[in-house]
Amino acid sequence: MRVLAVTAVAAERDAVASGVAGAGGSEVVALPSGGALHRVRAGGRPSVVLDVLAAGVGPAAAAAGTATALTAAVCGGTGYDLVISAGIGGGFAPGAPVGATVVADEIVAADLGAETPDGFVPVTELGFGTVVHTPPPGLVRALAAATGASCGAVLTASTVTGSAEHAARLAARHPRALIEAMEGFGVAEAAAAQGLPVLEIRTVSNPVGPRDRAAWRIGEALGALSAACAALPRVLTAAGAPTSWRTP
Repeated sequence: MRVLAVTAVAAERDAVASGVAGAGGSEVVALPSGGALHRVRAGGRPSVVLDVLAAGVGPAAAAAGTATALTAAVCGGTGYDLVISAGIGGGFAPGAPVGATVVADEIVAADLGAETPDGFVPVTELGFGTVVHTPPPGLVRALAAATGASCGAVLTASTVTGSAEHAARLAARHPRALIEAMEGFGVAEAAAAQGLPVLEIRTVSNPVGPRDRAAWRIGEALGALSAACAALPRVLTAAGAPTSWRTP
């Protein structure tokens, strides 16, 4: 079983890889674009090969990096079975406090649309595209159960919220939102273009709202991310064939 996990930055990539690898370490595999995957092999039958890519910050970088890695794998004759967006993000209180882990049951583009005199209109209401990707429900439930994570919507935004007022507007527009991040929807778009299922795993480093850097707990969130990803091999192995993952 082959899995591609995409993060924004190297610290998140290393947290994911170390969680899955344990003491086993990882190998670096060059991509044609000049980037690199960190490959981790988890034992078991079947074995899980996890490639982790730090693609950059924001949905555009995430989509481009994911598409490059997926295309390289297909051209090399070893495509992926699953794509994962993983990292840290801001949590919506009270559902996702600092240190919490969330598995997305919806991956939502929070700011893809238009401002109107009556408020924000998502791009779907304008007659274009989509703003929501839905991960395989069975995998979401299994991973949440294995990690003690909450399930809910994870929002993707190109601009991080910096005020209580904007946080309140987002929460009102997306009442099931637990986390705001910047890459998940881009990863999901690239995965969907190749017909692949997608998951998103996030841990909370700070509350959504006013930017108080002194209150951020990045190290704690990275530790929680590593711990959550340690469960991936056994969850994916127990889930069975990828063709069954879309079954509710």
